[in-house]
Amino acid sequence: MSDEDDLFESLRQELRRGSLGLAVLARLRVERYGYTLRQALADDGLEMEESTLYPLLRRLESKGLLLSEWREEDKRKKRFYVLSATGEDMLRRLVQEWRMINASLERIMEKGS
Repeated sequence: MSDEDDLFESLRQELRRGSLGLAVLARLRVERYGYTLRQALADDGLEMEESTLYPLLRRLESKGLLLSEWREEDKRKKRFYVLSATGEDMLRRLVQEWRMINASLERIMEKGS
């Protein structure tokens, strides 16, 4: 891999990192467990490794944005996650901010210089 490829990958990861939390919050408006959440995100074109997803879920839960519950399903214990009321409010606010940033970036890209 070239230095330019390394730089691209580093910047790509930085760009994605900020979007992953928003995507997870948006997908957890409906209760899901980790595997089905990963699948839903992948189906939308946003693949995420377990080593990224589960620490992110723990961080979001520790901030009060998610609720979780262990349940047995298909004779296996699974941890289900869903947005808390605080998480719903935070998602609404973050989506509004994301839309403003995205609109600004679109204007910047159109100007070209």
